[in-house]
Amino acid sequence: MPAPTVVEIPQWQGSASPEAPRLAEGARLLAGLFPGSRRLRANVDDAPGDTRDGVRHLDVLAANLAAAREATAAGGHPAVTIGGDCGIDLAPIEAALHRYGDRLAVVWFDAHGDLNTPQTSPSGAFHGMVLRTLLGEGPAGLTPARTLTPAQVTLAGVRSLDPGERDYVERHGLRHLTPEALADPSALVSSIDADAVHVHIDLDVLDPSTFTSIGYPEPGGLTPEALAAAVTALTARLPLAGLTVTEYQPNDPQDQETLSRLIAALAPF
Repeated sequence: MPAPTVVEIPQWQGSASPEAPRLAEGARLLAGLFPGSRRLRANVDDAPGDTRDGVRHLDVLAANLAAAREATAAGGHPAVTIGGDCGIDLAPIEAALHRYGDRLAVVWFDAHGDLNTPQTSPSGAFHGMVLRTLLGEGPAGLTPARTLTPAQVTLAGVRSLDPGERDYVERHGLRHLTPEALADPSALVSSIDADAVHVHIDLDVLDPSTFTSIGYPEPGGLTPEALAAAVTALTARLPLAGLTVTEYQPNDPQDQETLSRLIAALAPF
């Protein structure tokens, strides 16, 4: 496929990491590693905002969503969207849902479930609520008009769930493949029945022994090679609705080299 548009959304306010503002620089560095026929940068606010209804910086996040939607629409289909925090995937998945409806699959590569609500979140950070918001239960002003169903979502590499998230996964039977299960990428591919797939990658899905530039490391994660193999298997079988990569908080030059190799290995890029 031709090189897609690269859409950079350098939002950091969805994270509660003490070093969250560095996610904006991470977005710039990460976007530069992807080949792209066009490059767009969303005009998001770089300032902190107010905590409202249990969500940190909610006013800024709502304003940033409008900017992200504008950039996503200009980017077209398919696009590579680069964050910033995981909250930036609202607009790309909204766009993919508009295009594919209930025939869209979303594979969520992440150490965490991102399935909290403002009521269950221990931190008030929106990046831990974004997938639940896409499933229809999120803060006012951020929940999309068209939402995912649990049957459309696969958690991949998730290994840290808060109690409210675990309850949601169990109640709704959300597909959940551990890092160990992803050693065989066919287990992931065979579990999905869809016309297209949107791939979300939070870089903390990687094991911190191989990648340290993240705000919330969790042991027992994927190697870069295993992540690339899983994404390659998905895109070999299903058309790509979009790819989003998030949560690069740069602190080690070696991690930039790791990302360069990872991106070179991702198919179909």
